[in-house]
Amino acid sequence: MQNFVFQNPTRIIFGQAAEKKVGEQTSLYGSKVLLHYGGGSIKKYGTYQSVIESLEEVGLEYIELGGVKPNPRLALVKKGIELVEQEDIDFILAVGGGSVIDSAKAIAVGACYEGDVWDFFAKDITIKKAMPVGTVLTIPAAGSESSTSAVITKLTGMYKKSISSELIRPKFAIMNPELTFTLPNYQTACGAVDIMAHVMERYFTNTKNVELTDRLCEATLKTIIDNVPRVLKDNQDYAARAEIMWAGNIAHNGLLDTGRVGDWASHGIEHELSAIYDVAHGAGLAVVFPAWMNYVYQHDLARFAQFAVRVWGIDPDLKDLDWTACQGIKKTKEFFSSLGMPVSLPELEIPADKFEEMAAKCTAAGPRGNFVPLTKEDVVKIYQSVLN
Repeated sequence: MQNFVFQNPTRIIFGQAAEKKVGEQTSLYGSKVLLHYGGGSIKKYGTYQSVIESLEEVGLEYIELGGVKPNPRLALVKKGIELVEQEDIDFILAVGGGSVIDSAKAIAVGACYEGDVWDFFAKDITIKKAMPVGTVLTIPAAGSESSTSAVITKLTGMYKKSISSELIRPKFAIMNPELTFTLPNYQTACGAVDIMAHVMERYFTNTKNVELTDRLCEATLKTIIDNVPRVLKDNQDYAARAEIMWAGNIAHNGLLDTGRVGDWASHGIEHELSAIYDVAHGAGLAVVFPAWMNYVYQHDLARFAQFAVRVWGIDPDLKDLDWTACQGIKKTKEFFSSLGMPVSLPELEIPADKFEEMAAKCTAAGPRGNFVPLTKEDVVKIYQSVLN
């Protein structure tokens, strides 16, 4: 286990009717709010009304900026920065999933910077200041509600890049599993894959003697595996929704990173798919992650075999770790498929004509990943492996 420092100051308000406390929480940090959200679903299902009533109860002013799309766009971030400056806003409240929260975080950084906010995504610039952000989570997936990261897409050039800083960790996260009852099954499944990917990026590590966090990772994965099929059958299964929502937070709040170095190649490989083809991040990960596993598993057969046995319950063949490891990969792919997720590029209607471009972008800063550093040629081969 490596040395580490762990902190997560995000206040979690979890449970039924938790969104009614958003005004109380927001008033601790600001008096004029940018209310940031996506499409019409929060208005259609009542979340918007609950939030504005709570804000008004404590006398908070708010300016609205909707329109966040999956793979959130730089253009809307810049519009938000302008609004913050014009309206003298001092707090950003994100109501939605990871895309909305990431957009809010980017606005929070850009509003405190005289240059182009994209500088933080494209250049090695340290974030020195950010506005406070709060969240009302409606889609358990990205874990952005209490993480240090944000991902934004720039349509010019088709780039999808991330930033990370303790300064953009939200002040609070309001998490009511009831707000996820209306999610379409496809969106629920995409979120589940995203959560599992966040855990697996950490699980496949070269760091030795990390038994505790191995077990935490395995428990989080098994929780998703057990509960997602339940909510796909019954969207209003509160107990299962609660398990998924909390697992999504644990998967990306930093706890599972402690003492170990994760990989993150699969996220980088997928980002190029969603940047160019605008596919749902979870759907892209469902294709990429098993392909990455198949490409690198022989680097550490024991770890992949452990994954197969502890997570998927495979009866190990002690004389054939290769077989055992491959069974875990097979089960992962089958599980994604059982959720209605794609497991090949043709299912996403993605052709092979941009593999070189995507691989070049993915590895522009050097080999991608820590478990097995991948070159441009490696990434191309991974894309090619999921053509059928």
